[in-house]
Amino acid sequence: MDCCRHVNPFRACAGLRGLGYLMVALVAAIAAASYYAVVVYAWGPVLLDGGAAAAGAAAVLAAFHVLLAMIMWCYLMVVFTDPGSVPENWRHDAEYSGDPGSSSEEQGSAPRYCSRCQNGKPPRCHHCSVCNRCVLKMDHHCIWVVNCVGARNYKYFLLFLVYTFAETVLDTLVLIPNFVEFFQDESRRSSSPGDTAILFVAFVLNLAFVLSLLCFIGMHTSLVTSNTTSIEVHERKKSVSWKYDLGWRRNLEQVFGTKKLFWFVPLYSTEDLHNIPALRGLEFPTRSDAIV
Repeated sequence: MDCCRHVNPFRACAGLRGLGYLMVALVAAIAAASYYAVVVYAWGPVLLDGGAAAAGAAAVLAAFHVLLAMIMWCYLMVVFTDPGSVPENWRHDAEYSGDPGSSSEEQGSAPRYCSRCQNGKPPRCHHCSVCNRCVLKMDHHCIWVVNCVGARNYKYFLLFLVYTFAETVLDTLVLIPNFVEFFQDESRRSSSPGDTAILFVAFVLNLAFVLSLLCFIGMHTSLVTSNTTSIEVHERKKSVSWKYDLGWRRNLEQVFGTKKLFWFVPLYSTEDLHNIPALRGLEFPTRSDAIV
């Protein structure tokens, strides 16, 4: 029994980081299989052969590569952008500044403190046991990107989901004829057994991602439009009116910014970074009529 008392449960959480690298390798393998199936085998030859079908093949390949480029851009931004670190010796001065719009905590509430980081905890900040640090407006730790998703990379994460969903939908649709060919008599197949297997696996995996991402995007759409993180869902259910819910339009701006041209790329305008404190993750406007 004494040895059990000294077991650190957070070591198991730290092991998720190693699992994350395996998930990245898995995603790279799926992307490679999809690229071979769509570009090298299915539609590349159609384009090279010319004829009436070449225009359609060019459109498919152009859309595939544009979406792939956006996926990689967003993915790298999620992975390498700090989700938000608490400044050293951070103090809760903003909570007692007297400005009801600058603080996200209830007036008069006790300051939050992280005993593991030995530092104050800003509003909506939580400690990640995998990263072993506090993360500003933490949503969750994502093993697919080997990083936390927080205030400063949440937009990039959402765009990564959307573009990945669009890419997998495209892959699924354009591979349907090849998937149907899998069930034909072997003598009627135009591809080798190895190519047929790759096409079948690529189609099934892309379809699986379409269905799972559809549910995930639906969940995060609900969270974004209500200005809630995954961690805050339970807290929000206990409140009569959620204090961070400023209306769906302002809620979107708290994540994507006010410049709509920047909504579809993993970037922010300098003006938004300066004028929207929520994007920096330390202060959040609240509703004046919020009821806990």
